[in-house]
Amino acid sequence: MKRIKIGYEKLKKKAKKYFKHMKEDHVIRNYFKENVLFVAFVITAVLNSTVLRFFCMHSIENYLSWKAVLADTAVVTFLGSFVYLLKPKNRFTYLLICNIILTALCVINSVYYTFYTSFASISMLSLTQYIGDVGDAVVENVLQLKDMIYIIGPIAFIIVHLRLKKKNYDKKVDLKSDRKKKTLHTMGFAGVLGLIFLMTMTSLDASRFMKQWNKEYIVMRFGIYVYQANDVFTSIQPKINSMFGFDKANKEFIDYFAEREEPKENEMTNIFKGKNIIVIHGESMMTNAMSLSFHGEEVTPNLNRLASEGMFFSNFYSQVSVGTSSDSELTYNTSLMPTKSGTAFVSYSDRTFNSVPKLLKEQGYYTFSMHANNADFWNRRNMYNSIGYERFYSKSDYEVSKENTIGLGLSDKEFFRQSVEKIKEVNEEKEHWYGLLIMLSNHTPFSDVEKYGEYNVDMVETVTYDDGSQEEVTYPYMEGTKLGNYFKSLHYADSALGEFITELDEAGLLENTVIILYGDHDARLPKKDYNLLYNYNPETHDIRDEEDELYREYDSYQYELGRKVPFIIWTKDMKGSRLNFEYHNVMGMYDVQPTIGNMFGYYNKYALGHDIFSIKENNIVVFPNGNWVTNNVYYNSQKAEYLSLSDQPITEEEITSNTDYANRLLDVSNNIIVFDLLNPEKNAGVMKKDEEQ
Repeated sequence: MKRIKIGYEKLKKKAKKYFKHMKEDHVIRNYFKENVLFVAFVITAVLNSTVLRFFCMHSIENYLSWKAVLADTAVVTFLGSFVYLLKPKNRFTYLLICNIILTALCVINSVYYTFYTSFASISMLSLTQYIGDVGDAVVENVLQLKDMIYIIGPIAFIIVHLRLKKKNYDKKVDLKSDRKKKTLHTMGFAGVLGLIFLMTMTSLDASRFMKQWNKEYIVMRFGIYVYQANDVFTSIQPKINSMFGFDKANKEFIDYFAEREEPKENEMTNIFKGKNIIVIHGESMMTNAMSLSFHGEEVTPNLNRLASEGMFFSNFYSQVSVGTSSDSELTYNTSLMPTKSGTAFVSYSDRTFNSVPKLLKEQGYYTFSMHANNADFWNRRNMYNSIGYERFYSKSDYEVSKENTIGLGLSDKEFFRQSVEKIKEVNEEKEHWYGLLIMLSNHTPFSDVEKYGEYNVDMVETVTYDDGSQEEVTYPYMEGTKLGNYFKSLHYADSALGEFITELDEAGLLENTVIILYGDHDARLPKKDYNLLYNYNPETHDIRDEEDELYREYDSYQYELGRKVPFIIWTKDMKGSRLNFEYHNVMGMYDVQPTIGNMFGYYNKYALGHDIFSIKENNIVVFPNGNWVTNNVYYNSQKAEYLSLSDQPITEEEITSNTDYANRLLDVSNNIIVFDLLNPEKNAGVMKKDEEQ
């Protein structure tokens, strides 16, 4: 102990001497004076990363996050330190290249956050092949003026260089010893900043940094550059882990499902066993639109009819990540969550899945999927083999022309019309069949307004003047907004859905058939458009002031909770029966497979969700970013905040327990896919044991 104390005192004296030397010799001042270009590089790069955080995450905690600034400064300083190994005439080129790369990272993440409310991952590079198919959506709905502000950084850096060049700053005497010394000193400074940052880290910071589930939290605490560096490692980690981490992942997998209770029979068990099934994948359909009308005409009259006549799960959430529609298909079919890196459809299409088509095939069903898009989009051609579809009707199986195209491809009305003919053939040849139909017209950017048909989203009010006369005045309201165009697009898609149901009925295909419809994800539109929807002021054609008594608060929590999508189970004769009801308990996409499995008589032991009629009010829906929701509370893991949804008191124990549950579930799900744990050849022991049980 005495030696430690003596060593500490010596270190303390040396530190005092060092800082005294720096102060008396004006080391810091001289460094800034002699290294203006390097300092300009650091300042512009760190300013860009700070602006990115401010634009993306609007919270006091983020605005005051000095840790992120410290971490970004350490990374930029270390990256720039290598410049001193070069001759002065080459230093500008090196720093400019670094500045452009860092600026590009900020631009990419700014654009990416607008669309996905998350930060970009290198693992998504494999998806760039699909950008051409959705290019209009990116330009119209995502790219904004704010995404270009980061270019100011490199421009300012170039201006500094040009001014310095006039003073011949790169013509000074340059010794190799000075280069080495400057490099080491700069690296040392970066190291000190990094050490200070590490000393401020908490165990929670370290845990979330390693798992990388909660990207907003990491960027808020560690900065964008540390996040991006960690993402590179995390993105290649599955490939490394799949070779070395199998045993640990397998043990966690076995332990997790050993603790799960076997489902019990309930009032819904086998109610639809043996019936044919049509599943409708409703592109960008949202529950909140079902309650809206313009000029007395509902946005979704046909969707509303199905909901009123069948089982309507009104508190239902999609659980997608960056794979959007493909993630929705994955979770619906397998009751697994999207992968931590990349998407399962693209990165892990060769894995083994306990999917709905496979489980129904065991009961003698013929299974097929229909989607009038390119078969390779989202790698569906390969993934559908793993999921177990026996036939995939894609774009090449449909008659597509310029006249019958809306948005990304064949219009929904034409798609459904042609699909009915194909289903007729299947019905004639197969006794039991299951088909998935994926809609397309209601896909962002919702810009083919002239093809959606007449549906005005303006506002008409009767105005009474002082003299008693009246006049009908039309206000633009939602006309011309992205959300307004979405309502027009959705109204068209709903009309196509209504025609499809009629065509099925006329063809006699509804007699022994169950219709299952789910919205794949929300429309991914800005919160400000919803503020206009709920707080429109016709006098100013703008959003009402918060002081206005008619103002309705629509904050980030309302926006997140407003992402509910419809889930409906409907049959022709269900209206007025015991099966005709609205179900209010919270439910997620991963609950669909076990819920309908109970109804149709199949079971997947490795489902992450639950049969909603067994778990009822005790359900929890976990989102890929670590957020979760129950009937009582919504928890935002990025902010470590929660919103109470009921009158029941919320305890710290409940928050901690549910958060631990969510994190464990996400890890197990990711491991199942990455390590192919459902493959009997790789995991023969576990599978054999299950078969014996």
